[in-house]
Amino acid sequence: MKPFTLLFTFLTPLVAASACGPPKWKVGQTVHTTSGSVHGHAASTATEVSEYLGIPYAQPPVNKLRFLPPVRYHGKGRIDGGRFGPACIPSNISAYDADFPQSLIDSYGITDIGRAIIKTMTNPGIPISEDCLTLNVWTKPQTGEKQKPVLVFVHGGSFVSGSSAVPAYNGQFFAEQEDVVLVTINYRITFFGFPGNPHSTRNLGLLDQRLALEWVRDNIARFGGDPKRITLFGESAGGASVDHHTFAFAHDPIIAGVIPMSGTASGITPRPSAAAASLWYNTTSALGCGDATTHPPSLVLSCMQKVPYPSILATLLNTINAPIPMCYSPTIDDLHVFTNPSQHPTAKIPMLIGTTDNESGLFKVFVPPSFVSGDGNPNATSTSPQQNTFWHGENQRTFVCPAAARAARSASEGNPTWRYRWHGVFPNTNLGNKPASGAYHDSETAVLFGNVDQSQVRNTEVEEATGRYLRGAWAAFARDPVRGLEGYRGPKGWGNVEERKGENGWPRYVPGKETLVELGLEGVAGRRLVKGKFYDDKC
Repeated sequence: MKPFTLLFTFLTPLVAASACGPPKWKVGQTVHTTSGSVHGHAASTATEVSEYLGIPYAQPPVNKLRFLPPVRYHGKGRIDGGRFGPACIPSNISAYDADFPQSLIDSYGITDIGRAIIKTMTNPGIPISEDCLTLNVWTKPQTGEKQKPVLVFVHGGSFVSGSSAVPAYNGQFFAEQEDVVLVTINYRITFFGFPGNPHSTRNLGLLDQRLALEWVRDNIARFGGDPKRITLFGESAGGASVDHHTFAFAHDPIIAGVIPMSGTASGITPRPSAAAASLWYNTTSALGCGDATTHPPSLVLSCMQKVPYPSILATLLNTINAPIPMCYSPTIDDLHVFTNPSQHPTAKIPMLIGTTDNESGLFKVFVPPSFVSGDGNPNATSTSPQQNTFWHGENQRTFVCPAAARAARSASEGNPTWRYRWHGVFPNTNLGNKPASGAYHDSETAVLFGNVDQSQVRNTEVEEATGRYLRGAWAAFARDPVRGLEGYRGPKGWGNVEERKGENGWPRYVPGKETLVELGLEGVAGRRLVKGKFYDDKC
């Protein structure tokens, strides 16, 4: 064989491979990351979606790393990717995780579906461990954009419960339908995430979230994601966390946009540092590790790092009957959580923010009507005017007014801003009927992800369409946080476009104008516009 022919023979396969580009993505293929080689698999229903579960992004926060900031995990080994990591240690969130009290079932007319929904809030069947700092990825790189927008979800749970393994948060339908990469994360919660130690870092849970974002930035391109288009979104405590990131990392946010859902940095009020320190020393003293008079304070921390976690868990406050609200939560340190956020700069990034129509429809089912009446009357009803006034005030103080103020500030600073209100009520999301629970806190999350439990009642057609509409809107924002929602009229090929000819996308939020987007209205899968002040009484 002539030398030229021999050279051509060896070069031809290389030229052909270059012309064809990289090999076609295989569902569940191994992805090499800074944590190691992650093996995936097909998602359970959307089988063209690759699912990667339980990827460690931080070293286990145990022993000498307990109660300290997270340390980045580096690995070169094999990660199975076949199951979710354990949930982080929750608080003793009351006996409701066993049997919901019959008295409250009767008081509020709680349905069988409602009882099932409430029980899922205590993470039944999900293992717990201190070694919990993992994340999960859903992606479909074989179609669509080569570098897809990325949505990173932060779960709620009042900062004392929750997990990325909750079935409602499975990201397969987002990745299947909207050409995005969906990521969910675990972060330390309750006393382990927000210990209150005045001589150490306090907001460990927020720092866990930040380290997870850094992992996404550094690795997501290998899953088909665009590290320059990361949107951080979350609900309840997750929504508040998302908002805290805009203050804590204003000059280096990593993210391109944020979606705080039913939670803001000011609405879910941060703990004063003194109250947090008191809870820290109450626990350390109860466990024989010293108190505020112990010197040096490092002795207290060293002792607490050696106590078995069940012993710590046994000392924690019951978080439903606690003497102060949100007893384990972000703590003012003026480093990541600020005394007066309104006077602190925020990240210059777009925001989509909103609340549900009846946030307290969830919370009131944990509280006997007699508690609200204040007189201990066992015959107090859940439908009295006093009840309605009290719970409406709770809605406004904790959720609606803080969201209105946050949206107004974002818009006034020139950031593209959208505001919504969720009205969706469906047969398989209803909690109770004395009075009707309405669009309660967290009622939109499973609809958004497409994971409403249908074991008792199937989704309605409008519910299915509404979920598709929501996923399309969140993805449109992630795809282009500056202009993506302005032209959004629903997913391609979906719904009755003729009925929405008048819709010209979502207008940016302007206080005082008809720019608040109502979602999930009865019989309507799209949206309607009203003025924000229509809902902002007492703000």
